[in-house]
Formats: sequence, C-alpha cells, structure tokens
Amino acid sequence: MNIAETLDELKRKAGKAPELKSRILQTRKEANPLSAFCVLCRELGYQVYEMDLACAGESFYAEIKRSTNGGGENSPLLKGEDDFYEMFFAELEREL
Repeated sequence: MNIAETLDELKRKAGKAPELKSRILQTRKEANPLSAFCVLCRELGYQVYEMDLACAGESFYAEIKRSTNGGGENSPLLKGEDDFYEMFFAELEREL
C-alpha cells in the first residue's frame, strides 16, 4: 500500500471512529506534529515515516506532470498541491 492509499484508509477509518479521528487531530498540537502523526500511524500498523510522507506528494505530482502532453508540462505548482500530509488534515478537518 502506498502513502496515498494509506492516508485514504486512515481517513475512512477516522470518519467511522470519532476517537481515532480525535487522536489523529491531536497530533497537530504536538511540538513536532509530522513526527507525532507518523508515530501514531505506526502504532496503528501503517508504516508511515516522515521522509516517505514528505516525498510522496512530490513524486506523485511529478509523475502527473510527466504524463501530461508527453512530459512537456511545466505549469507552476500550486501551493500545497504536492503536500499529502496537509491535504490529509484539510480533508479530515473539513469533515468535522
């Protein structure tokens, strides 16, 4: 399972379990929120590490751009468009 699939699964589970959603959101209040989130993910059985999460969005975005128009796409990156971590929390918080 890749990072995007893992985050989707976590979102689905959090949507059905308010206590899990609360635990996930609580990681945002830690001194190092990204690290706290990854630790929680591993406690839940998902092998999510900081560097993997940071690189996943960038890699995904690059693949999308290379697949467009024969790889000649060079449109600018929109702010946060490649940040799976931030997008995960934006979607999770939107469901409050």
